[in-house]
Amino acid sequence: MSEEKIGPQYSADSIQALEGMEHVRMRPSMYIGDVGSRGLHHLVYEVVDNSIDEALAGHCDTISVIINEDNSITTEDNGRGIPVGLHKKEGVSALEVVMTKIGAGGKFDKDSYKVSGGLHGVGVSCVNALSEKLTATVYRDGKIWEQIYERGKPLTSVEEKGTSDKKGTVVTFKPDPQIFQQILDYNYDTLAQRMRELSFLNKGITINLTDKRRKDDNGDFFHDKFFSNDGLKEFIRFLDSNREPIVQNVISMEGQKNGIPVEVAMIYNTSFNENLHSYVNNINTHEGGTHLSGFRRGLTGTLKKYADTSGLLDKLKFDIAGDDFREGLTAIVSVKVGEPQFEGQTKTKLGNREVSAAVSQSVSEMLENYLEEHPNDAKLIVQKVILAAQARHAARKAREMVQRKTVMSGGGLPGKLSDCSEQDPAICEVFLVEGDSAGGTAKQGRDRNFQAILPLRGKILNVEKAMQHKVFENEEIRNIYTALGVTIGTEEDSKALNLEKLRYHKIVIMCDADVDGSHISTLILTFFFRYMRELIESGYVYIATPPLYLVKKGAKKVYAWDDDQRDLLQQEFGTGSSVQRYKGLGEMNAEQLWDTTMNPEMRTLRRVTIENGGEADRIFSMLMGDEVPPRREFIERNAIYANIDA
Repeated sequence: MSEEKIGPQYSADSIQALEGMEHVRMRPSMYIGDVGSRGLHHLVYEVVDNSIDEALAGHCDTISVIINEDNSITTEDNGRGIPVGLHKKEGVSALEVVMTKIGAGGKFDKDSYKVSGGLHGVGVSCVNALSEKLTATVYRDGKIWEQIYERGKPLTSVEEKGTSDKKGTVVTFKPDPQIFQQILDYNYDTLAQRMRELSFLNKGITINLTDKRRKDDNGDFFHDKFFSNDGLKEFIRFLDSNREPIVQNVISMEGQKNGIPVEVAMIYNTSFNENLHSYVNNINTHEGGTHLSGFRRGLTGTLKKYADTSGLLDKLKFDIAGDDFREGLTAIVSVKVGEPQFEGQTKTKLGNREVSAAVSQSVSEMLENYLEEHPNDAKLIVQKVILAAQARHAARKAREMVQRKTVMSGGGLPGKLSDCSEQDPAICEVFLVEGDSAGGTAKQGRDRNFQAILPLRGKILNVEKAMQHKVFENEEIRNIYTALGVTIGTEEDSKALNLEKLRYHKIVIMCDADVDGSHISTLILTFFFRYMRELIESGYVYIATPPLYLVKKGAKKVYAWDDDQRDLLQQEFGTGSSVQRYKGLGEMNAEQLWDTTMNPEMRTLRRVTIENGGEADRIFSMLMGDEVPPRREFIERNAIYANIDA
């Protein structure tokens, strides 16, 4: 994909201040989502977005991100450098305008940027407002310029610091502990996932990530370099590295349609899951939108036409549905839109109508050419579609059986469910408990007013390896659907979840703190991710954290949730203390389980979130799929960190 380079008119007057930033520090969650881990890492993404914009405009090819020893962040690019001249309207340097005015930047000047990845965000000014200290250094026109800020306010003017042949912008910021009171430590893997993603979405750009808090075996700072020659084709290979392809070629295209740059890559594999990832100006639009609907329409229409004319569907006794063309499909759709219109609860659903036709036409042309040039692959894809249709037909019967047993259709609740008396879903919570024994203890220890208990027998079905009808036929999974009260399946999407009748807004996975318990938790999470993802995205899924130890000395008893707490307690109690290791929930009595794990005033619940949909998909397929080598490699790489129960 080629981007039009913009001329030299990027100057101080290109910077437009749209609005003030009075509310940023008062209500930071409105601007960065939250003040926890997601918001903390979002600060980095906002600054990197500016550098990516320079790359899209053709003025930057290298971006570096450094996590410093004190958990401050330094980003550097080799772009043109933020303008430092006087801004006529604001009466101060354009650099100061960019750093202190919410929404200010060259991206709002169409003569400076054709498209921008940061149009959805709030820019570096928000990062400045939420930083204890920020230093901006600009290399431009042979000179070095610098300005220092504290919590969004300039401490200095824009000062000339010397001369240099370099070009670009360096921003160093330290998140404000007054804002981020719970977390200030950056997670390297979280940043690496996003930098890798950006390198795939913007091929030809080098993104360096360095962690100065730790060193490798050679004594060098921990470092990764992300670069992609093939863009989305390479991205598809990475996402599908743990699955077996049914065709060896990645089907791809890139170009412009109706003035909209469109890039698509896709491949079919032997799995039973659909994995679609969509982006607008590098923003992960996990709620989809017009570009995704255009992709689906182009895919379904073109494949249906080919399958009909090939004669391969002649013996099929029922119609092919849209779902059937997407089973076992991994695809990425990336578009660049000058003025994106976002909708949805989290503003990550594209609403531009003109994009749908552009993507649909692009996909149709891409597929028509590929199917004509690769007849053997085309036959394999159609055979996969037929297999999916047959499985869907069987799954519909199984799904209807689930629906008949739900509360809405009068079938009653599962016999093992001990329900609560409260009717308001916002107050109610249900514990999915491993085994009847622990389930019995949980029933005795719970608060019956708002806490329900659903014991699960053994390990539920691994849905990663199962066809859809097998999933809906599984008794434990049927019980989960029925207990939650949700309806499943539409004409467009057989896995679609209707949450209107959801009976609990806290769904808590409570398993033993051992290897088997972890496996069961992973099986349940795999099921939720593949079949009830809306529950996770809505923030309804949690994991309970029962204690690992009880440290005792005489009448004094204190619980410990990890080895460090245990060691500190033993040191505090001194000689004569003893430690009891809880391997199962059933080893605690009802009062202990309530005190440590179920009492809202004492417990710790971990909310399950999806930080990166593509990475989550890759990890689930690696851990729970059919391919053994990637899983073995993962285990060998991480075995040093594992705690194995005797």
